[in-house]
This record gives sequence, structure tokens and C-alpha cells, in this order.
Amino acid sequence: MESLNWRKSTRSSAAGPDCVEIAMITAGAAVRDSKNAFGGRLDFGTPGWTSFLSAAKSGDFVAR
Repeated sequence: MESLNWRKSTRSSAAGPDCVEIAMITAGAAVRDSKNAFGGRLDFGTPGWTSFLSAAKSGDFVAR
């Protein structure tokens, strides 16, 4: 299994594992739940990851 450099947002609480983490992979990005780091991950190809980031930065997602 590949060794990945997982990171989370600097806006996340340092005290608790209550966020998602990302790691850059050859073909895009991997995402996992920080509360369950060994529970699996979702891999996104570069086009999908780029589209997600663009939508997030432009405010296309509504918090509930």
C-alpha cells in the first residue's frame, strides 16, 4: 500500500478528529474520514477533484 501524506484544513479543530482529510495521489486526490482513518478512502480523478474544488471555492455548496 502506498504511503500518503494526509492533511486536513487549518480551520479544523486541532483537539478532535472531526473532519475529512485529503492526500494527493498520482491520479487526483484521496479523501478519508479523520475519525476512521483506516475505514477506507474515496479516490477522485484529477478532473473530478478540480471540479469539486472550483465549486467549493465559488460557494456552490450550501451548509445544512
